[in-house]
Amino acid sequence: MPLNPKILAVETELPEYTRRTEDIIELIGEHLKGQPERFQEKVKRIFKYAQVDQRYSIMPEERVFAPLSFEEKNDYYIEKVIDLSEKVLRKTLLKANLQPDDIDFIITVSCTGFMIPSVDAFLINKLRMRQDIVRLPVTEMGCAAGVSALIYADNFVRNKPGSRAAIIAVESPMSTFQHEDFSMTNMVSSAIFGDGAACAILGYDEKPGPAIIDTEMFHFYDEIQMMGFRVRNSGFQMVLDPGVPEKIQDHFDEIIHPFLAKNNLTIEDIRHLIFHPGGKKIVQLVDELFGKLGKNIDATRAILRDYGNMSSATVLYVLKSIMEQETAVGEKGLMLSFGPGFSAQRVLLEWQ
Repeated sequence: MPLNPKILAVETELPEYTRRTEDIIELIGEHLKGQPERFQEKVKRIFKYAQVDQRYSIMPEERVFAPLSFEEKNDYYIEKVIDLSEKVLRKTLLKANLQPDDIDFIITVSCTGFMIPSVDAFLINKLRMRQDIVRLPVTEMGCAAGVSALIYADNFVRNKPGSRAAIIAVESPMSTFQHEDFSMTNMVSSAIFGDGAACAILGYDEKPGPAIIDTEMFHFYDEIQMMGFRVRNSGFQMVLDPGVPEKIQDHFDEIIHPFLAKNNLTIEDIRHLIFHPGGKKIVQLVDELFGKLGKNIDATRAILRDYGNMSSATVLYVLKSIMEQETAVGEKGLMLSFGPGFSAQRVLLEWQ
């Protein structure tokens, strides 16, 4: 049996509604009527230059822009995320040539709605997964939760050799749009976010694929206010400090280099960068920082362009894109995401 767990398969699933950014600019223009003209033009520019060409939503546009209550939004969220989660898990099991009862651990992550029981309970019933399967729902880790879930899954399967873990990340940032909130935070988050689901399955296999070599989290002190949600009667109100890119830049070296050094590696040894696309500014910053080191995050930029930031699911879209490229045994990859806390999560991969 291989020493390290491998990512056996990754799949994605998108909701039914989609709009190009040029169409959304028209819709947001209607929504902003009555606001100062200068403000309207600024918001339209934010959408135009967000480097997101289209995004998907679990809700039709009339619901996104309607003054729905938290209850109405969340009921719709529950219905749709159960459906998306089931579809993406079935696709990934098929891709990995596995049956539902082959899974020992199920980890579901989502921060854009709230439900008890969590979505994994519904999946266990719908797919008739094993009755002794171990569940871990993760709610409060935001955009970082996709990589966080890989870290938890890696710990699980290492402690039970031969076992397998399924990770399902399903998000609907479109459900968090605040109808009466004309703050720049609400406008900027609306310009960069979209809905989507992704699934990854970890286990031990002799077939070629990316193995998890090491994982690590990095927690910033005294930066609780950088990102997250405030719970309001109208739903989840985004918290997104404009200083996030600068904070990443200030700590970039200590996030990346010591983690690689303890594995006797440098950034020059990394072939694939699997970075969560938080938004245009963060992508530009990290692209510049990696560019100085002779690397690129082209896959990350492409996912942001085609789907927007789907919170925790997005990094798994990037991972799938990388895994579909031609790779050679021995090539290494670095997964990286940032989330509320404020924290950074890292996973070191090697194709074996």
